Amino acid sequence: MQSPTHPAPAELSPLASRLVVVVLCLGALAGALTQTMLMPVQRQLPALLDTSISNASWVITATLLGAAVSMPVAGRLGDLFGKKRILVACATFLFAGSALCALTDTLTPMLLGRVMQGLAMGYMPVAISLVREVTPPKMATSAMATLSATMGVGGAIGMPLAAWIAQEHEWHALFWVSAGIAVVVLAATVLLVPSRPALNPGRFDPFGTIGLTIGLVATLVGISKGTDWGWTSGRTWLFLALGLVTLLAWGRHQLGHPNPLVDLRTTARRPVLFTNLAALLVGFGMMAQSIVVPQLLTMPAATGFGLDQSLLQAGLWMAPGGILMLLLAPVSSRLLTNLGPRISLVIGACFLGAGYLVGLFFMTESWHMLLIMCICSVGVAVGYASMPMLILENVPMHEAGSSVGVNNLMRSIGTTLAGAAMAAVLTSKTFTLAPGAAAIPAEETFRWTFLIGAVAAFVGALLALAIPKRKPVIDPPLEARVGEPATLAD
Repeated sequence: MQSPTHPAPAELSPLASRLVVVVLCLGALAGALTQTMLMPVQRQLPALLDTSISNASWVITATLLGAAVSMPVAGRLGDLFGKKRILVACATFLFAGSALCALTDTLTPMLLGRVMQGLAMGYMPVAISLVREVTPPKMATSAMATLSATMGVGGAIGMPLAAWIAQEHEWHALFWVSAGIAVVVLAATVLLVPSRPALNPGRFDPFGTIGLTIGLVATLVGISKGTDWGWTSGRTWLFLALGLVTLLAWGRHQLGHPNPLVDLRTTARRPVLFTNLAALLVGFGMMAQSIVVPQLLTMPAATGFGLDQSLLQAGLWMAPGGILMLLLAPVSSRLLTNLGPRISLVIGACFLGAGYLVGLFFMTESWHMLLIMCICSVGVAVGYASMPMLILENVPMHEAGSSVGVNNLMRSIGTTLAGAAMAAVLTSKTFTLAPGAAAIPAEETFRWTFLIGAVAAFVGALLALAIPKRKPVIDPPLEARVGEPATLAD
């Protein structure tokens, strides 16, 4: 029996369930597109915004920071206040941020808009946790695999799409397209996604949110800017120290709070902890190919190893990898059903590592890059589908959104670490084609990046193997958890 104040929600028809999954996939795809939409004009940003190179780099970093904060917080808010409300809020952030960026030529409004676009990334963990509530059991695995794949698809197809838009139209069109997609996502979410009662009767922890925000932002700024500022710079270590100290204090606050933003005791359970560590390494591996492959494709042939492709051509070489991720969703679903998410994650991480090993020996032709991307895409598709399943199997449903959000955060931290590590390796040995020309990474540094990516992926596979087999967590009856509506903590 459900609580009389929270009646059992009506079961959706198979068609309605599929429509909801399509909407959730579109929302996740829209958020993922924001991560790569500025790559075609990244080098022109200082001139476009009339600012310095250092200031312009914050346009990329701002979205990363917004997403890092949004994913765990949005997941928790979805558990507390109902997931549809948070999905609508995230879609609204995406529209408002995109429209603001489309209307400005100056740095400060652009940064604000990009942060808002990053906050929209909270759509993803909330959507994943909602799938289990709105789809029949026989459809849930395939729906989750498809939804998880859209994250990689958005990143892969975003670059060629953005390159074509930037090439054929004025650069603000990139943001108008994003705003248009956001309107569709917002309308579809309002009209087609059903409301479900909040599963967690706790209270929101504003101080925990502030602490997590400061800790994450300071740490990620230190990591992402370390190469630009210098790893021995006092500014770099100031941000890192501030972030780590704040996160330690935040952790202590969470452990003593009756309604923590993130239940650290749940995340410390071995299945959840090892899944999150594997997510960090798989995120690292996924980002490595997104950084290295475009550089090799667009590097001039005069270097002796560059493939001399335009940005649009490079994007088209990379796009099949994203399409492959989507096509592999049924395969991922079958693997999850037959082998379980633990072994599926091992398989995904091994494919990712194998793609990088191929890159060690084959990097002299454009089709070599296509081969690397396709092999890595198999790993990303299977790995991304496995991780939320592992999380949801090992946490109670009333903590699903928060726990999936933390998993997505760990993956995001992995991509940030990959960006810093790849930048450090690629700048460790350079040469120039002419006096005064820009420095170009040496060929051997690219091979090192492939090797580092492979090691990260295979270590992720070992961590996945270490995840113990456990029975799914059984939620207590709703009557035992539903009390007063969620409010702000005192």
